[in-house]
Amino acid sequence: MKNGKISGLYAITPELENTAELLEKSAQTLIGGAQLIQYRSKSTDKSLLKEQAISLLRLCRNYEIPLIINDHLDLAMEIDADGVHIGQDDLSVTYARKRLGQGKIIGASCYNNLNLALQAEKEGADYVAFGAFFPSLTKPDAVAVSLNLIDQARKQLLVPIVAIGGIRSVHVGSIVQSGCAAVAVCNDLFYAENITVSAAQYAQLFEYFINNQ
Repeated sequence: MKNGKISGLYAITPELENTAELLEKSAQTLIGGAQLIQYRSKSTDKSLLKEQAISLLRLCRNYEIPLIINDHLDLAMEIDADGVHIGQDDLSVTYARKRLGQGKIIGASCYNNLNLALQAEKEGADYVAFGAFFPSLTKPDAVAVSLNLIDQARKQLLVPIVAIGGIRSVHVGSIVQSGCAAVAVCNDLFYAENITVSAAQYAQLFEYFINNQ
């Protein structure tokens, strides 16, 4: 696996019960240039969760790309995933770090709350995520966030900032220029007509705007 640097295209999987379909779509994001994959599933079927997580981890290992598990700390530990992403109502970063140790990636959702991000960083988070910046199909009731928050956050945070929520390729320029290290994308990526081409477009746009700030 690469060194776990949080940057570029951060792919978040959609809810798919068909594991073969999930793997195929995820592989296309990796071929296109995704730098991280987060397995996100709200299924209560523990056997399906484990099956999909193990299969995704094997896929990500082949591409030397980190696999982050959303919410399910015990699952992340059981399969030895590369990290976990937690929300405000899940568990504390301190607890996750104690369980996972120092070698794993921990990300924290901070919504529109800079204080949450500062606390997460203090507790040992490797990155923080703000959003939703745009209307999101994955989380239609998510709080709205202005890119102005990123300007404030950059002045106080040392950890990378990830933008999430309704992101499309046309938003990459403004997000990168605001100071975000990565863009987290689900629907606009996994349901694209050509996932590999879409992922490559995100990756190329990200590199262009990083190099031309």
